[in-house]
Amino acid sequence: MSLTLQALLAVTPILVAAVLLVGFRWPAKWAMPLVYVVAVVVALWAWQVPLLTVAAASIQGMFITFDVLFIIFGAILLLNTLKHSGGVQSIRNGFTRISNDRRVQVVIIAWLFGAFIEGASGFGTPAAVAAPLMVALGFPAMAAVMIGMMIQSTPVTFGAVGTPIIIGVTNGLQSAEFNEQLAAVGMTFEQYLQMITSFSAITHGLVGTLIPLLMVMMMTRFFGQNKSWTEGLSITPFAIFGGVAFTIPYTLTGVFLGPEFPSLLGGLVGLALVTFAASRGFLVPKDTWDFAPPSEWQPEWIGQLEIKLDQIANKAPISIWLAWVPYVLVAVLLVITRIPQLGVGAFLRQVTLQWADIFGTGITAASQPFYLPGTIFVVVVLATFFIHRMRPRELGAAFSESSRVLLGAGFVLIFTVPMVRVYINSGTNALGIASMPVAMAEWVASNVGMVWPLFAPSIGALGAFIAGSNTVSNLMFSLFQYGVAEQLLISGVVIVALQAVGAAAGNMIAIHNVVAASATVGLLGQEGATLRKTIIPTTYYVLLTGIIGLIAIYVLNVSDPLAMSIAEEAARQVVLP
Repeated sequence: MSLTLQALLAVTPILVAAVLLVGFRWPAKWAMPLVYVVAVVVALWAWQVPLLTVAAASIQGMFITFDVLFIIFGAILLLNTLKHSGGVQSIRNGFTRISNDRRVQVVIIAWLFGAFIEGASGFGTPAAVAAPLMVALGFPAMAAVMIGMMIQSTPVTFGAVGTPIIIGVTNGLQSAEFNEQLAAVGMTFEQYLQMITSFSAITHGLVGTLIPLLMVMMMTRFFGQNKSWTEGLSITPFAIFGGVAFTIPYTLTGVFLGPEFPSLLGGLVGLALVTFAASRGFLVPKDTWDFAPPSEWQPEWIGQLEIKLDQIANKAPISIWLAWVPYVLVAVLLVITRIPQLGVGAFLRQVTLQWADIFGTGITAASQPFYLPGTIFVVVVLATFFIHRMRPRELGAAFSESSRVLLGAGFVLIFTVPMVRVYINSGTNALGIASMPVAMAEWVASNVGMVWPLFAPSIGALGAFIAGSNTVSNLMFSLFQYGVAEQLLISGVVIVALQAVGAAAGNMIAIHNVVAASATVGLLGQEGATLRKTIIPTTYYVLLTGIIGLIAIYVLNVSDPLAMSIAEEAARQVVLP
């Protein structure tokens, strides 16, 4: 089977998903079961993947689905608990005192608070936390989901305390042969990884600074009364201030400290600076922007959560500091459990639900329930019950409301995540060919040549689109990206960094991330509408990242010791008779 035919067949399930979700505007609950069937047929028929491998991959997907649903449940439960305790009303009042301008709230809540949560946890947690919080503050559910997806861009490469780099790139790239190549030029893998980290942080710093402005512009364009881009532009100074307040400490941390803390420190520093500045009116525009009254909203903007939030008016608000205690606890517990040196995370991971070597295929499915952010949400909910002096019936109502929201998301994710795992595990086949994602990437590489730096981020984004994970995309494609750089005699550091940055951007269009974020606000069936919007920032991100890659390699001549050694060896072979 030719590489072109492999790529065409491999992209078929993705095209089916795009046509149904975006073109025909099918809800994901109808589209994704069909897409799963198409992926299975391609795997069994074209790739000749054994039936047991497809079944094992699907079961592996079910384990991951459980993890995702648990996170969604925990996030919704926390919000509903705060609704019944009076905390939501206090948080809403507190933000109104800082600024009742929705544009300012987006920069503070989504961009900065969301980035901090991403740095601590990953797992799609920022959208699960920020989207329902924005709904509680009066945002349309669809706007909250769109903005929540856009959070999952710049912070993601260093999310979950650097997991996409530390786990994804390391395990995707490192091997005995690769370490020998590094030793020959006097480098360790840790030094090479730090070079990748530094270039990733610098690239994100350049591209990501404009993301909060783009968030605001898309909000005013798609959800404003006047459908205006320029209403978002009017907050440019404040939005850019919010951008650099995060990206400067973020970039410096990546360059000088490593991959663990850029998003954490960037979010923390930015949140402190921008919240203080906004409370003093610094760079905040004189005019105030808000949505139209809810009665004028389009029906597809409204999720189940909005309808229920009117109950908060019947509960007396509590003090603002007490209302924020649960979110502070979430952040603190996420940090404590994600810093390896503390050992708490390792302790929690000791409890593992695992099905090893499913059907003898070598595929293992596992869940570590106590380590999941969902567990932290539940623990914080129980603490909130006592801190906010709630009645048992109030907590019971929050639990009941949260459980009902899960039903639609569960059905969709039961097909979406297993489809992803079938894709990724398709490398085990009777033909001895690469997996479907790698086949698509190889086809692109074979047809673009020296302009590969422009396309490298898109391959990373493709991996994240399929898998819903920067880490998994890096695992799939880091070695492939390095191999292309080696063939072109250009810097592997730059190309692998472009992969990591592109994979972060791809999270904005990952289908199962959209479904998960939508579920937290009770908005299912509008996934295609969300994707049509989030493709805009994704395109911006991968295109500008690719241009930066081209400039770095062919204008600034950025290289690394390993690339120079390979180029010198190639030159000697040309000279020798």
